[in-house]
Order: sequence, then structure tokens, then C-alpha cells
Amino acid sequence: MTREAPTSAADDPGPFFHGTKADLQPGDVLEPGRSSNFGERRTANFLYLTATLDAATWGAELAVGDGPGRIYRVEPTGPYEDDPNLTNQRFPGNPTRSYRTRDPLRVVGEVEDWEPHSAEQLQQMRDHLAELARQGVEAINE
Repeated sequence: MTREAPTSAADDPGPFFHGTKADLQPGDVLEPGRSSNFGERRTANFLYLTATLDAATWGAELAVGDGPGRIYRVEPTGPYEDDPNLTNQRFPGNPTRSYRTRDPLRVVGEVEDWEPHSAEQLQQMRDHLAELARQGVEAINE
């Protein structure tokens, strides 16, 4: 099966966010090649960023780990593209403004006043992700 080339996301001016449970500081650099925060925790070939706080909130709430969810403002250091796990597969176009990159992300600050999803929304998403796992659907990580 051949894939179409990803749509360039270079025209999205941001700001960009990254949701996680990692405790980071301004100036820290995130790099691909570590265990993913999601799914089977495979080595991640990409870093994910978004230009919406809602998408970053999901990342912070659903990431693996014991610590609290955190959202960081990040700057991409290289090119980025639409996240194929969401774009045109779950949502037409890219309404979540979710992207991925093979280049590092630089942390520029933490967003401390974000609003978490309701317990019901969070459980619905966890149930949905569990169903995808049961079906063997894993994130695209080529």
C-alpha cells in the first residue's frame, strides 16, 4: 500500500504544545528515539506537538507515568508534518492541529492553568483506546 506524502504543516504559526507526565524545565530538549508515552511503549521515531491546548491536554492526561499531567510550550527545531494518526483517519483535515517531527523540540515554558477533561470524557477516551489496542491498532511510527 502506498501512502500519500504528508501535507506540509509549515504554515501553522503555533504556539505549540506538548502534553506529557515528564517533569521538564525551560531549555530542555525532547528528542525522538525514546520509549513512547503511549501504546506498547515502542521506541518513538517522532515527537508530537499540537497548536491546541485540548490536544495537549489529552497527551498530558493519557501519557504513561505516575506523575501529574503537564503541558509544555515547545518550539520545533526542524520541519514538522501533520500527524497521520489523526489527520484524515480520525478527523477530516487537521482540526486538532496535531503534528509530528523527527527533530528535537525545545521546551520554552510550562502551561500551568490548563483545564482537564471531565472524568467521564477521560474514561470514554481510555475505553476507546483500550478497544483500539484490543483490535491491534497501534500508532503509525514508520
